[in-house]
Amino acid sequence: MGIKKYNPYTPSRRNMTGSDFSEITKKSPEKSLLAKKDKTAGRNNQGKITVRHHGGGNRQKYRIVDFKRLKDDVPAKVIGIEYDPNRTANIALICYADGEKAYILAPEGLKDGMKIMNGVNAEIRPGNCLPLSEIPVGTMVHNIELLPGKGGQMVRAAGNAAQLMAKEGKFATLRLPSGEMRMVPIACRASIGVIGNGDHNLINIGKAGRKRHMGIRPTVRGSVMNPNDHPHGGGEGKTGIGRPGPSTPWGKPALGLKTRAKKKHSNKLIVRRRDGRAIK
Repeated sequence: MGIKKYNPYTPSRRNMTGSDFSEITKKSPEKSLLAKKDKTAGRNNQGKITVRHHGGGNRQKYRIVDFKRLKDDVPAKVIGIEYDPNRTANIALICYADGEKAYILAPEGLKDGMKIMNGVNAEIRPGNCLPLSEIPVGTMVHNIELLPGKGGQMVRAAGNAAQLMAKEGKFATLRLPSGEMRMVPIACRASIGVIGNGDHNLINIGKAGRKRHMGIRPTVRGSVMNPNDHPHGGGEGKTGIGRPGPSTPWGKPALGLKTRAKKKHSNKLIVRRRDGRAIK
């Protein structure tokens, strides 16, 4: 998918870019696969803000995407590629031979009218879903399960793919987009190919209002607040934060502090962290 530039008829339009939606072939969603999506504006059941900078934005419906892909050995035809407001990747509407429709993540190269299939008998083609045990080493995959039958949890964003590096015993080793090397049970499923809409990260928002349409409210730096509002606040003019390292508004260390649990059960499955270090 390409990037579209705008004529600078206002200052905010000068550097604004957007997607040209050249991959999109179907504009209206499948009504039977829509669900209600309530807004919380970052508030919990007590009405207190637990996630800052959330609120407003355009109304959206949730598209029910099939991350499990358990309908085996039934061929399906791609009806259209659609935009999904809930994720960076595009989605494909497919119709199985028995008439059932479903949404899947759309990989690069998937076109209208193409046939896809799930299960051990599926070919190694973009969009097909197989167990890792049936996928050749070196193949690029996405929508990867962590537990058999749970549904894809890893590598679901636009332009991403993991590479199957090795298969040994009950585990397959994957190189994730972050550079992390991780083992996954070989019975877990993954979809073939690289997720489409790879130019998504090149889009320049251009103006504050476009962020508000996305439901993202303004972020204020702690250094411009008063001391009673933020640990970085206070002082005359531009001053330092006055502490050894940056903090959250509640005084906890921020920016770089590792928060992963030392005894997390999945540590034994990580071969190499994304910073290049082996897990201890």
